[in-house]
Amino acid sequence: MIGFGLLTIIVAIAQMPSQTDEEKRIRTVLHEQVAAWNRGDIDGFMQGYWKSDKLTFISGGTITRGWELTRERYVKRYLSLGKKEMGILSFDEVEVELLNPDAATVRGRFELIRGEKKDWGRYTLILRKFPDGWRIIHDHTSVPEPQSQMEQKK
Repeated sequence: MIGFGLLTIIVAIAQMPSQTDEEKRIRTVLHEQVAAWNRGDIDGFMQGYWKSDKLTFISGGTITRGWELTRERYVKRYLSLGKKEMGILSFDEVEVELLNPDAATVRGRFELIRGEKKDWGRYTLILRKFPDGWRIIHDHTSVPEPQSQMEQKK
């Protein structure tokens, strides 16, 4: 016979979302970002980010702080070219690591194809689970140096 306390614990554990469920939710955020980007929807892409002045985005030597400034950076750098010229974005090599029930890191590789130009790089994201779902609170993206620049440094 199972005691009431043990039964309560078993029921509680069974009702908790598994890590796999949380990983799926995090991957859904990333899939939605890619879909929004590929249809030229910067605002849809930005839905994956925490809408806060505390959001940080690091790319190269630049740190952008805040959701609005991060959005402005994307608009200036990509949307100013036109929705069609934003290109086709993809994420692969995605690794999700849950740190606790409300925090996770994601590491991966991105590729952005714009006409003949193909950019790629690596990213590390920190996500936090909010009442409305998982959001990126920190994004550190790096792009490898072009081969010609690397040769000049030798």
